[in-house]
Amino acid sequence: MNIDRRQLALPALAIGLLGVGLQAIGLLGVVPAFAGSADEDAVAKSVEAFRAAQVAADAKAFDGLCAAELSYSHSDGRVEDKATFIANATNGKTKFLSLAYQDPKIRVVGTAAIVRFHWLAEGQAVADGKKSATDLHILMNWQKQGADWKLLSRASTKL
Repeated sequence: MNIDRRQLALPALAIGLLGVGLQAIGLLGVVPAFAGSADEDAVAKSVEAFRAAQVAADAKAFDGLCAAELSYSHSDGRVEDKATFIANATNGKTKFLSLAYQDPKIRVVGTAAIVRFHWLAEGQAVADGKKSATDLHILMNWQKQGADWKLLSRASTKL
């Protein structure tokens, strides 16, 4: 049986209107979006693996998580390609004392995923022990390449 988008639109609209109606009369606290897709779950796992790779300064993990075309932007305006990002992230000059990705939001659009979160970190320079804190807003764009999600671009803004 072939089903086109028009045949799916009416039931989806009805479900959405039902949720809005229930929320309006107080029977539903939040209008539910459709449950997280398998792709959203996979992206969430990749994002967490990337965070863990940052804490561990794991070049091999970064290599597997990043697209060859990576464009990685820092809050100070520096932009790095994949090789430069991995070299700088694993050079041992600083280490993370803590790194949290707070309030992540993931939106999958076809073979792309938009990820936003609040970055809170404390790092320490290895040479002099100087500590620094960062409070950033992060935007990541992930691309599905084969069965894997790869980080295609990343931008950050100081808060």
